[in-house]
Amino acid sequence: MVRIIGYKERQKENGDSFFVLELQGGIEMVMSKITGSFYATAKRAFLPSTFDEQTCTALIGTEMAGSITKEACEPFEYVVKETGEEITMNHRWVYVTDEAVQQKKEAVKYEQNVIANENVFSKNGILAHAE
Repeated sequence: MVRIIGYKERQKENGDSFFVLELQGGIEMVMSKITGSFYATAKRAFLPSTFDEQTCTALIGTEMAGSITKEACEPFEYVVKETGEEITMNHRWVYVTDEAVQQKKEAVKYEQNVIANENVFSKNGILAHAE
């Protein structure tokens, strides 16, 4: 489950504005690479919408089925607000429905179960039916 915790106004390239919903996943415990101590965090993602500002405001607090997952993307520069450090990111956090996650798991499972039989392929470049 994810929860709508806010919204932000964004601009399209043509200057038109639209609203994105700010989503947050459930609490997660993560171990610090530096201290080895655990800390609580939650993943966040933004979801474009067709809603007006009044609707976005009314939706805050709504829970939706799904989760926030890591997705690879083109590298981009990001400035950590707390420290001012500039880092290069090559992933982003995106919202996915439970159905999409299940379909992906099934696709991976299916791919892992496929084993090619090399005897059905021609080894001399001449088309011949397998016996």
